[in-house]
Amino acid sequence: MATTNLQFKTNYAVSSKIEPFYKGGKVQISKDEKYIFCTCGSRVNVLEISTGKIVHCIEHDDQEDITSFALSCDDEVTSRALLLKQWDWRQASCTRSWRAIHTIPVASMTFDSTSTLLATGGCDGTIKLWDVVKQYCTHNLKGSSGVVHLVEFHPDIKRLQLFSSSLDCGIRLWDLRSSQCLVVLQSHYSAVTSLSFSPDGDTMVSSGRDKICTVWDLKTRQAKRTVPVYEAVEGVVLLPENTDLSEIGVKSKDLHFITAGSKGVLRVWEASSARCVHTHPRSLTYLFHLPESSRLATVTAEHNILLYQLPGLSTQQQFVGYSDEVLDVKFLGKGDTHIVVATNSCQLKVFELLTNSCQILYGHTDTVLTLDVFRKGSLFASCAKDRGVRVWQMDGDGQVRCVAQGCSHTNAVGSISCSRMKASFIVTGSQDCTVKVWDLPAEFPTAGEEIHQLTARATEKAHDKDVNSVAVSPNDKLLASGSQDRTAKLWSLSGDGTVGLLGVFRGHRRGVWAVCFSPVDQVLASSSADGTTKLWGLQDFSCLKVIRLSLVGSDGLVKLWTIKTNECVKTLDAHQDKVWGLHPSRKDDRMVTGSADSNITVWADVTEEELAEEQAKQEDQILKQQELSNLLHEKKYLKALGLAISLDQPHTVLTVIKAIREGENSSQLLEKTVLKLRVDQKESLLRFCAVWNTNARNCQDAQAVLQVLLTHLPPEELLQYQGARTHLEGLIPYTGQRRAQSQHLYSFNSL
Repeated sequence: MATTNLQFKTNYAVSSKIEPFYKGGKVQISKDEKYIFCTCGSRVNVLEISTGKIVHCIEHDDQEDITSFALSCDDEVTSRALLLKQWDWRQASCTRSWRAIHTIPVASMTFDSTSTLLATGGCDGTIKLWDVVKQYCTHNLKGSSGVVHLVEFHPDIKRLQLFSSSLDCGIRLWDLRSSQCLVVLQSHYSAVTSLSFSPDGDTMVSSGRDKICTVWDLKTRQAKRTVPVYEAVEGVVLLPENTDLSEIGVKSKDLHFITAGSKGVLRVWEASSARCVHTHPRSLTYLFHLPESSRLATVTAEHNILLYQLPGLSTQQQFVGYSDEVLDVKFLGKGDTHIVVATNSCQLKVFELLTNSCQILYGHTDTVLTLDVFRKGSLFASCAKDRGVRVWQMDGDGQVRCVAQGCSHTNAVGSISCSRMKASFIVTGSQDCTVKVWDLPAEFPTAGEEIHQLTARATEKAHDKDVNSVAVSPNDKLLASGSQDRTAKLWSLSGDGTVGLLGVFRGHRRGVWAVCFSPVDQVLASSSADGTTKLWGLQDFSCLKVIRLSLVGSDGLVKLWTIKTNECVKTLDAHQDKVWGLHPSRKDDRMVTGSADSNITVWADVTEEELAEEQAKQEDQILKQQELSNLLHEKKYLKALGLAISLDQPHTVLTVIKAIREGENSSQLLEKTVLKLRVDQKESLLRFCAVWNTNARNCQDAQAVLQVLLTHLPPEELLQYQGARTHLEGLIPYTGQRRAQSQHLYSFNSL
C-alpha cells in the first residue's frame, strides 16, 4: 500500500512501461545489430537497442513455450515441440509452418550465412537440414548420442560443413555433400557450449563446462592448444585481428579470445601462452560479438543484457530483462529523466527513461526495501534488510555512485525520508522500533575517495512494534512515523539534534503502513492495513477525514480521490498485482508506479489534452448545429439529415424528420430523402426509430420513417443491419394499431 501527495488531476494515461521481456534462454542479435531477440515463455520479444522498447512480439497461438529459435537476415524461425514456424518478425506474421519430423522436441537450431538452409538439433539425437524456401528436409544426420544441444554452420558456405555437439561432449564435423561425419573432435569432458571461428575459417575455438577452451586447426582437424580457464564457460569469442586492443591486455599479434562463464567475469586469453591478460568483472553467462559496431553483447545470470564497446570494454548500454517484484520506485535527475527502482534484490536499478538503458548499483548486501529522493533530484537515499542506509549521487552524465553509508540499526530498515529544504539529513525507521536522524556532510567525497561514514545524531525508541513509515515535513521541522502498533506519531526536529514527541494519532484498527504530510495544509495522511486512509489535523491530532478505500491497493489499481467529497474520481488500471511504489514528478505532470507484477508504469497527466479535445469537440458540435440550422432553413433536407445522423443525436435527427413532414408533399419528400441515405445512415435511422416509437409524441414520426424502410427495403438487407432483429422485435408491441406495418414486422421476425 502506497500513499503520496498529488495535486488533484482529473486523469492520467500510460506514457511508457518497463516490463519483463527476458526470463532466460536463448538471445540473438539481428544482422544489422539494431535489435535483440530473446525468449520469454511462449513469446519471442524484439527489443530495439536504440530505444530499449519492445517493438515486436511473436507468440504462438496455443501459448506453449518456445524451445528454440534462430534468426536469419530478414526472417525469424521459432520451434516449439515438434512444429517449425517461419515468421516475418517486422509484420509479426507467420509465413510458413511445417512439421519438424523430429520424434521429440527441437533443442537447437541455426541458419547458414545465406539464410536458405536451416539446421535443427533434436532431443532424439538426430540433426536435420531444411531448405527453408521449399520447406523440405534435405539431410537427416544420425550418429549423435542424446540431445543435440549445439549446431553451427562453418562460416564459409562453400565448404558445406556443419558442426554439432551432444551429450558425448565430442564436436562432430559433418560434410553436407556426402551427409557423412568426417571426424569427431575430442577434447572436452563436459557439455560444449560455444564455437567461434577465425575470419579465414581455418581456426576454431570451442568452450565447455569442463573449464577449458580448445583452439582447433580445421585444416588438420587437430587441437592446437588447450587453455584451462578455471571456470565453466558459456560463451567464447575470438577477438578481431589487426585492431588495437591494448586497453584489454592484448600486447601481441597472437590469437586472443574472450570468455564468459560461471564466475561471472569477462576474461581475455592469449592462446599461445594460455595466459589470462585481462579480467572484466561482471556476472556473465553468454557472449556475442557484434563486428559491425565493434561491440560485445553479454547476458548475465540475473537476465540482464549488456553491450560493451571495444577496445576498452566500456559499458555502453544495459537492459534488464526481468526485475522481479518492484518494492519502490522514484523519479531521479534534474528533469526527472531517470527512475531508481528497488526490486526484490540487494541491487538498485537506475533506468534512463528515454532509452530504458539501466545502471545497476551494488552496495547493499540484502534486499533494498525503500527509497527517497532529495528535492533537487540528483541525490537519493536507500535502506535495506542489511540494517544499513546508503546515500547515492548522480553526476551530470547520469552515472550514479554511493557517497555515504551508515549502519547502526539492529534490525531491517524499512522506511526512509530525506530532508525537504536542502540535503542536510535523512530519517530512518526500523523493525527495531527506533527512528534515527542522520546528518549529511556539507560536501560528499569525489570519485575515487572513500565513502563517507554516517553517524546517527539522534535515536528514539518511537513505537512498540515495527516502524513502517517515516516522513519529514516540507519545512524540515516535523517528523511523522507510522507503526505496526496501529498508531502514527508526530515529532519535532530541533536544530540541536533532539527528537521530541508532540502527539499520537490513534484510530486505525490495524498497522499503519504509510504517512505523508500535505504540501500546503497542516494535515497528515496515514494509510493502514484496515483499508482506510485518514487525514489528521496537526494542531489537535483529530481525524478530519476517513477514506474507506486505499489509494493504492492489492488489486493493482491506482485511484485518484477528491479530498473535499471523499469521492474516487478516477481508477487507473495497468498492473496485475500489488502496487508497492508510487511517486509524482516534481512538475506534477507525471507519476510512476511499480508493482509486484514486475512492471513499472510511467503515467502522464492528460487533463489539459482531454479538456482541449473536449473543447474542440464542443466547438465542432456548435459549428455543425449552425450548419444544420442553415440547411434546414434552405430546405436541403438530405444533407441536413446526413449531418444530424453523423452527430449521433437522436433528438437532432428527429428535428429534421419533423421539419420534412411539416412541408408540402411530406410523404414523397420523406421517402425520397430517406432512400438516398447511405446504408450505415439507414442503419442508424432504424435504431433511432426504435427509441422514438416508445414515446407517444414522437411515434407518428417513427412510424412514417418505418413505413419507408419496411416498404422499400428487402428484408434481407434490413436484417444485415447491426442489431436489426432486436430493434424490429422491440417495435412490434408499439405498432399493433398499424396493421399493415405490423404485418411487415411479423414477417421480418419470422425470418
